[in-house]
Amino acid sequence: MSLDLGSRTIGVAVSDLTGLIANGVETIRRTSPERDFKRIGELITEWEVGEIVLGYPKNMNGTIGERAKLSEAFAEELRSRFAGITVVLWDERLSTVAAERVLIDADLQRKKRRQVIDMMAAVVILQNYLDSKTLRSRNSAPTQQQ
Repeated sequence: MSLDLGSRTIGVAVSDLTGLIANGVETIRRTSPERDFKRIGELITEWEVGEIVLGYPKNMNGTIGERAKLSEAFAEELRSRFAGITVVLWDERLSTVAAERVLIDADLQRKKRRQVIDMMAAVVILQNYLDSKTLRSRNSAPTQQQ
């Protein structure tokens, strides 16, 4: 499962059973930390999640800014509340831009784009993470000689 943490919303995506394709689930409207974590817990149970990929908004030059520090604190809170769940911080630079581009290409109206942009950013984050795992496993697989 991936989360795109925003100040007002949290975009959520999950992978398929093969771990190859990311799918959007929902956008959580943030009202209180207790309610937010309660909903995340419900989704962890519903989707049988073992790992959370949390968007890590580094600055374009790779430095850690205020938003990234908030993600670090959120990751620690996830780890403490959901023991046994691995939490990975994943560089999300330009994920919202990529999500916006996908929605524009799909000819979605601006109002509707605003409603799903965080969920789509979570999809982009998770898909990038899944693709990197697939690439790593291919590169580390022993090659057969012919």
